Amino acid sequence: MFAFALLGLIAAAQAVEFEIVNNEGGPVWVGIQGNPGHEHLSNGGLILNQGQSVTLQAAEDWAGRFWPRTWCDPDTQHCQTGDCGNKVECGGAGGVPPASLAEITLKGYGGIDYYDISLVDGYNIRIAMEPIGGHGDGSQYSCTKCACSVNLLDICPQELKIINGEGYTIACNSACGAFNTDEYCCRGAHNTPETCKSSDWPVDYPAFFKSNCPDAYSYAYDDHKSTFTCQAEKYRVTFG
Repeated sequence: MFAFALLGLIAAAQAVEFEIVNNEGGPVWVGIQGNPGHEHLSNGGLILNQGQSVTLQAAEDWAGRFWPRTWCDPDTQHCQTGDCGNKVECGGAGGVPPASLAEITLKGYGGIDYYDISLVDGYNIRIAMEPIGGHGDGSQYSCTKCACSVNLLDICPQELKIINGEGYTIACNSACGAFNTDEYCCRGAHNTPETCKSSDWPVDYPAFFKSNCPDAYSYAYDDHKSTFTCQAEKYRVTFG
C-alpha cells in the first residue's frame, strides 16, 4: 500500500497543470487533442462559460493542442467553428478549420518545453499561451506569453471571411482553406520552404496574419521566429 501511495505522489509531483481561461463575451467549447501516444485531456473537450476557468493535469511529457469552438448549439452539440463531430468531448478528433490553435510539447528536445500559437489553419477567436513561472534563457521567446491578441474578425480580408447564416463573421480562413490550391497549401510542387514562399504568392495572405499577430505561425513554411521555449510546471491557455 505504501509503495502505491509513493508512486501516486511521484506521479502527482511530475504532473504539469494547464489552466484554461475563457475571457470571451460568451461560452467557448474547448477542444483538446493529444499528439499520437498522448492522452486527450478531459477526453478532448469541455465547456467554459464567460469568465470561467478550469485546471487540468497532464503528464510531464504531454504534447498536444488546444483550440476554441464557437457558436455552439447545446441541443445538437454542433459548433459553427472548430467543430469536432457534434460532441462536447472530442475524444481524439481534431477541430474543423478555421480555428486558432495553441500547441505545446512538454520535455521535448533537450528536456525543454516548446509552445506556439498557430494560425496556419485560420482564426476564430483571440488566443494565448503562457508559462506561469518557469525557467528559461532570458531571451524574447523564452518563458513569455505567446498570443494572437487582435480580433481579426473585424479586419479579415473579405475573401477569407467565414460568414454564418445570421450574417456574422465567425472566422477568418487561411488562404489554403479558402482557395485550396497547391501554391497556397504548400503541397505538390510547392511542398518545400524554397518553393512555398508567401511573398511569391498572388496575394501574400500570411502577411495579414503576421502583421497583426507577430507571435503566431501564419502558414506552413512561416520562417519567422514563432516557437517559444520554457521549463515550467504550469501553463495558462486564454481564449479572448
